[in-house]
Amino acid sequence: MTRLRWVLAAYLSLFIIPARAAPPEVDALLVLAIDSSSSVDRAEFALQMEGLAAAFRNGEVHAAITSGPKHSVAVALMEWSDPNWQRVGVPWRILRSAGDALKLADEIDTTPRLIDGGGTALGNALSVAVRMIQSAPIKAERKIIDISGDGAQNLGRALAPVRATALKAGITLNGLAIVNEEPDLEDYYRAALIGGPESFVLRAANYEDFTQAIRQKLIRELSVPIAKAPQRPLSLAALGQSERARPPTE
Repeated sequence: MTRLRWVLAAYLSLFIIPARAAPPEVDALLVLAIDSSSSVDRAEFALQMEGLAAAFRNGEVHAAITSGPKHSVAVALMEWSDPNWQRVGVPWRILRSAGDALKLADEIDTTPRLIDGGGTALGNALSVAVRMIQSAPIKAERKIIDISGDGAQNLGRALAPVRATALKAGITLNGLAIVNEEPDLEDYYRAALIGGPESFVLRAANYEDFTQAIRQKLIRELSVPIAKAPQRPLSLAALGQSERARPPTE
């Protein structure tokens, strides 16, 4: 009888489905979507990646990463250009400490360019970023897509319905407009792209300004509570004049 019970127990164990481990939880999911279209030459792409790596080595960014109740965020990086050209350069990485952020910076330093050329299919890029957020094996209360680029959409899927889908899913859309080729790009991003809780757009006068701009952007969107960072200007040349240029408040 004992042997029979043992055999029966072994047989029944084949049908027991083990409980799945709960997904890790962080304060925010952040997709960094980097323009890799034809308007971005190799030197400019390198400046974007160097700027991102430098930002994740910054102490204020480290403080922002751990400022929430779970003291952690998850970050992924993708490149985009043509309608069918989106590539994940760095998959989801959970950052719980300055050490984790430094490891991500090192990984960004060694991530090659995966897309070289193409148009500006912003709607397609946003669609892929939304899917990345929705399929992430990580839970977070805040979900953010951070798109940086130097041009308005010029082909591909319409942006407005994809934006509406993202906002319905509770995703915040932020933008970093690099205005060296299209001076009104900041206004375009503000009108057509950004949305959701505490959304904002910042500007960089050119790719040389990207390092400072992306650092300010990460601090603003990852900090809890979200910091009131300056909206404009972020160019190094104009930064010192920002207070004089700002219109008086009521």
